Parts: sequence; C-alpha cells; structure tokens
Amino acid sequence: MEAPAAPRSPADLFWSCSAIALQGFGGVLAVVQRELVERRGWLTREQFVEDWAVAQILPGPNVVNLALVLGDRHFGVRGALAAVAGMLLFPLGLLVAIAVGFSAVASLPAAQGALRGMGLVAAGLIAGTALKLTPALVRNALGRTAGTAGVAAMFAAVALWRLPLAQALALVALPACLGAGWRLRRGRP
Repeated sequence: MEAPAAPRSPADLFWSCSAIALQGFGGVLAVVQRELVERRGWLTREQFVEDWAVAQILPGPNVVNLALVLGDRHFGVRGALAAVAGMLLFPLGLLVAIAVGFSAVASLPAAQGALRGMGLVAAGLIAGTALKLTPALVRNALGRTAGTAGVAAMFAAVALWRLPLAQALALVALPACLGAGWRLRRGRP
C-alpha cells in the first residue's frame, strides 16, 4: 500500500523534520506518528509500523533513523542528509540553551519533581501511540494471534522480566522475523 503523499523536496523534508523534532521532547513516537501518518500522509500506518521497527533496531536514536529511511526513500542521499539535519540542527541548539538554563535550577525539588512528571507523560504517550497503531498489525504476515502473542512476549521480556533489549530482541523478535519470513515464502499475506 502506497502512502497518499510525499515530501515535495529535500528542503520540505528538512523543515518538516525540524518541526517534528522541536515538538518531540521525550515522547517522539506519538508526534512522529501523528505528523507522518495522520497529518502529512507521507507513510501509511503499516509503513510507519514497519519503518519504525527497522529504526528501532538500528544503532542511534530511533526518530533520526526513521528520518534517514524516509529521506533516502524519497530523495536518496540528499534526502537522508536533509532529514537527519532537520532532526538534529535546531533541537541541538535548543538543547544546549536548555541545559545551560537548567543547570541553575537542577538541584531544586520542584525541578526534580517536574522531571519525574515528564517521565510519566512520556510513558503515557508511548502507550497511547502503541494502542493507536495496533490495527496496523492486522495485515501483518504473522497473523493476528501470533502478532498479539509477539507483542505480549516482548512486553513481558522488557517490562516484566527486565531483559536487556538485545536479549529480548533475540528471544522474541528473531523468532517473529523467521516466522513471518516462513509465512511469506509459503505465499500467506
């Protein structure tokens, strides 16, 4: 399934990635999904789920990896560079300014409480976005039952058993990838 729209130019990609990056402190998944899928239509929900999965297993920040994939898909190396620059340029400057300002109040209890509160909000954003993206898994090659079992197994591995991400990926994601590949080779959608 092809996305209904595409970035007009590398410059459009740069400015769009800049806008996304400046909105997403901590919980970028919700912002990125809303902007790329719902607002701009550059990715379908299914494409987003697949590209986000790839972005998560690559080294580096997930959202930068996703921007790299998106930029390369539309404009090759120029697009990849424009998207990554958009993700990093303005947020880096803003982050340096915030770090300098926060250093003056970092030891205050109110500042510590604000940071704890932001952590809860970020967790809620991630959970809400995961629920919103669940319908995209219906057309997954594994099927609904195996897909749901994979989601539950990954949640248990990371959240309950607190396995390191590399171990959780080896135990859950690798068998899921192999199973999906097997089903695709057998001609099951």
